[in-house]
Amino acid sequence: MAMTDLDTKLTKYAPVVLSVFRIVFGLLFTLHGTQKLFGFPSATSSGTVAAGTWPYWYAGVLEVVLGLLILTGLFTRIAAFIASGEMAYAFFSAHFPKAFWPIDNGGEPSVLFCFGFLLLVFTGGGAIALDNVIRRKSAAPAV
Repeated sequence: MAMTDLDTKLTKYAPVVLSVFRIVFGLLFTLHGTQKLFGFPSATSSGTVAAGTWPYWYAGVLEVVLGLLILTGLFTRIAAFIASGEMAYAFFSAHFPKAFWPIDNGGEPSVLFCFGFLLLVFTGGGAIALDNVIRRKSAAPAV
């Protein structure tokens, strides 16, 4: 099988696989927020974050709300844009001051989330997303 045949076969699945990527990323991001706010699915060694604590409580709220939007594919591009910015802020404010390289400063998850969400800003939510349902309903002719 030639490489172009493989490309052709795999490309037709890209919109669905992109949705799976978005769903997994949204779920993981949501869980980062629920861990901070509610200690679910597991509490950190320091426990949950007290309400109003800057920036961690606000980050938890953003992670739950944006994570659920991204998970469902609702307002995917704008939610991913904000989430990407939050992760860039997290990296440069909490991790980068400790060391330059993410492997040394514990910032790998922040970098991965940042660029994963940046990808979703430009690709959208894929084939399985609420954004598509809304788009189809608004494009449907009035009866």
